[in-house]
Amino acid sequence: MRIGWKGMAVIAAGLLAAPAASLAVNCTSQGALAGQERDALAAAGGRLSIAVVQQDFGALQSALLPAEAQEWEGIRSAVEQAAPLVKGGQAQIRNFYLLDATSLSAPADTQFFCSNSSGSLTVTITMRALPPGRYAVVLADAAGAPLAGQMGFILAWDGPGAGWKLGGVSVRQGMFGGHDGVWFWMRARELAKLQMPWSAWYCYEAARSLLMPVDFMSSPNMEKLTAEQTALKGSPLNAFPYTIADGTRNWKINSVQVDATLREPDLAVTYESTGVTDPAAQRTEAVAVLSALLKAQPGLRENFHGLWADAVKDGKTTPVIELPMAQIP
Repeated sequence: MRIGWKGMAVIAAGLLAAPAASLAVNCTSQGALAGQERDALAAAGGRLSIAVVQQDFGALQSALLPAEAQEWEGIRSAVEQAAPLVKGGQAQIRNFYLLDATSLSAPADTQFFCSNSSGSLTVTITMRALPPGRYAVVLADAAGAPLAGQMGFILAWDGPGAGWKLGGVSVRQGMFGGHDGVWFWMRARELAKLQMPWSAWYCYEAARSLLMPVDFMSSPNMEKLTAEQTALKGSPLNAFPYTIADGTRNWKINSVQVDATLREPDLAVTYESTGVTDPAAQRTEAVAVLSALLKAQPGLRENFHGLWADAVKDGKTTPVIELPMAQIP
């Protein structure tokens, strides 16, 4: 099964992004933590990030929060799939945040505002159905890895005897062909100036995921990126279903999304199929759709690696083909 950009190597053990419902909580950023607590979190995050880079499943399982034991197979699978992202890198802590939700009386959708020591920057962390307790989010990098793997861990305090335990892990690619998220953001701005809103839109999408290792965090920079992206005129934001023609018939495209399955900046195209089932006919149909899309939006060809074709008929989606741009007429 192909795993798309947003689903690639991500397990969050049920603690996912959601609208906030509770504000009776607080967050302490790394710089404001006291020495002992800071050292304990740094040590726990360091052990876990090294375990991911080294694919040490024994260390990860032994660190798992008992309440999340049923999530182990999913976490193991996610870390295993992430091996190419961290290969060749050295684990390095980027940042961590201590989340105090002990004031909650029951599980609740909860939002934390984490400011730096000067108060000039606030990161927002949002959790769904968070039980009362103390938690931490640790961000780390596989420094020097060709794909610049970036890791996010959710930790939960399991008491003085047990200490910090693993509640979830996310691993994402941080670079495409030597280009990081900042490069894709700058490229998106260039494409916007060149009146190429579709290419700009998907460069913004690539930049967002390359810049943030987890989905449940937001920052002023990410809010700025989103504002720039949504301000694009003629973008795909409200374009779907998108109808295109290839000279003989019309095709309806339901969605186009960034897909990093091949560790490259590809786009996955989901379209309405005529219902052909023969593999050769399916391929012919898919190539016709992809070719028509590139003729309608030629900027995509020069700014992305390739296209995936996913055919939909009667509510059923069938992955058909992936082609590099050079192989699409």
